[in-house]
Amino acid sequence: MKINRHSCYKVIAILIIVIMAIAFAFPLYWIITGSFKTAKAINATTPQWWPSEWVLDNYQKLFSRQSAPLWELKIPLIKAAFRGPKVPAALRWLVNTVFMAVASMLLTCATSAMAGYALAKKRFIGRTVVFSLIVCAMALPKQVILIPLIREMSSLHMYNTIWAVILPIVGWPFGVFLIKQFSEGIPGEMLEAARIDGASEWKTFSTIALPMLKPGIGALAIFTFINSWNDYFMQLIMLSSTENLTISLGIAKLQAENSIDFGLIMAGAAVAAVPIIIVFIIFQKYFTKGITMGAVKG
Repeated sequence: MKINRHSCYKVIAILIIVIMAIAFAFPLYWIITGSFKTAKAINATTPQWWPSEWVLDNYQKLFSRQSAPLWELKIPLIKAAFRGPKVPAALRWLVNTVFMAVASMLLTCATSAMAGYALAKKRFIGRTVVFSLIVCAMALPKQVILIPLIREMSSLHMYNTIWAVILPIVGWPFGVFLIKQFSEGIPGEMLEAARIDGASEWKTFSTIALPMLKPGIGALAIFTFINSWNDYFMQLIMLSSTENLTISLGIAKLQAENSIDFGLIMAGAAVAAVPIIIVFIIFQKYFTKGITMGAVKG
């Protein structure tokens, strides 16, 4: 019986993909199952691949250690603050992290879409210089600009607020670079036809260019959300008070106050992973399409 070589390669490729998928998904599986284990099971010499006893103690400890207002609205001019009801601090930390990541994602996608489109389709003096500076900024470590950022946030009275973490991410050079590359593929004839029909620059961008940039914006949304969510260093520098901590900083603070509790760490990591999974599922179609389009364009 003759074996089809193409079918054989396809089976091997599928097996390799399945093995890699299991390898990448195993840490998430271990964190989720570990968050429901007892301390004895977590620290056992022989690992338990499946919890013999499911408990909620780790989540109870996570949501019972401290309390904080669910939200806080400050009005600088009258120096007043409106606070929400008292909730477990971990819930406030999760709200802070979600707000930070979502706001960074929306603002970065908006500014990068407009800047990338302008650099790709507009002809103005200094366009090449501006794009060269953006490319150079991609190689600039954030530690180099840390002191100026702290001074700037302090002068704007935003230090130790969520906005001190959001605003530095909004001008992400990679986002402008990515959207600029996608904008290069927009046919100039379509834009010119819209202008001839009397469309304004904003209408041309919003009705012609923006729909064609959706794959790139979807990919950028995932990149920005994950980058903002995992930016532990900037969060550590800019945030200090209990009410303004993110979920990762809050878990680290709980660990500093107590001995190492792996169950508590896994519970916090499991809670922190949920929003990232939801965002990836929502933007998965655009993310995959954006990566494949970029591969074809080279």
